[in-house]
Amino acid sequence: MSASAVPAPSPGPDAGAVWHHGDPLGEQRAAATGAVVIDRSHRAVLKLTGPERQSWLHSISTQHVAALPDGATVENLSLDGQGRVEDHWIQTELDGATYLDTEPWRGEPLLSYLQKMIFWAQVAVEPADLAVLTLLGPGLAGPEVLECLGLPALPDATAVPLPGGGFIRRAPGGGDAEFDLLVPRVHADDWLQRLARAGVGPAGTWAYEAHRVAGLRPRLAVDTDERTIPHEVGWIGGPGEGAVHLDKGCYRGQETVARVHNLGKPPRMLVLLHLDGAAERPAPGDPVLSGGRQVGRLGTVVDHVDLGPIALALLKRGLPADTPLTTGGEHPADAAIDADSLPPADTAGAGRVAVDRLRGAGGGV
Repeated sequence: MSASAVPAPSPGPDAGAVWHHGDPLGEQRAAATGAVVIDRSHRAVLKLTGPERQSWLHSISTQHVAALPDGATVENLSLDGQGRVEDHWIQTELDGATYLDTEPWRGEPLLSYLQKMIFWAQVAVEPADLAVLTLLGPGLAGPEVLECLGLPALPDATAVPLPGGGFIRRAPGGGDAEFDLLVPRVHADDWLQRLARAGVGPAGTWAYEAHRVAGLRPRLAVDTDERTIPHEVGWIGGPGEGAVHLDKGCYRGQETVARVHNLGKPPRMLVLLHLDGAAERPAPGDPVLSGGRQVGRLGTVVDHVDLGPIALALLKRGLPADTPLTTGGEHPADAAIDADSLPPADTAGAGRVAVDRLRGAGGGV
């Protein structure tokens, strides 16, 4: 850790990582206009090998991964029996192996769960000694950066191997200016130095979190709780769209996913909140109140270089955008819903339409 590096708050989801390098808002500006690298090597990475790894993982997770092509990167989930989210990971298929990376505190539990589920399948699951370095910014396509990466161009939809080991991938949901390097941990510092010489400056996890929150991208156990189902946080969709494929079944929690999709509305929705900048910052998990009644739960809170203090929150679905809100526990802060972050207006699923039709035919029971 450099002399200017400020460690992330502990306890906290990024404890052990660099929070910023002395100029957190400047680092965000550099990510928006140039190019930065964020050391996220505290994330846990697992490696799956064996001829049945894809079909086996397909049977116990929510995404359609039975025949992912080489280079594919998707989001995936593990649910409990009631369809509530237990694990979320990014999954990459490359050179005969499947790589999963997840939150630092979920590495061991996910590894244990997967190993217990192998039974007689021809698959092996083990930790991978890879470090995640995230690149942000429009300047990543510059010739000096490409020369540093040893690539003729940034990858499009597929992950590609890097010279010396590891790979680079376009981050799911990150747009055209977010890429992950997964490199051997022993070479991580060397990569950071090489990138710096190519004009890719260091930024802390504060810059990444601001980018993620502004993009309405939830984080496991920070923006979700023990009751969260995938529909509430925008994780529905096949490869490239979400983490839950609706045209597959036979995984734990699938019944809840199908019921919510067919019959109607999830109870909560993920939204972006703008917070009163003059107030003390609230914390993840603080209640969100309207007229003294709890209507939701606060998630990630971060100061954004352009948007000011913002947060993700799980709120009661259908709450109007102009609802006056407060949050912050002992030190209440005013909050306002970003109207652009509201999910599309609810439309009745096929199952709900059928139920309503039957009720109408029976005299409105």
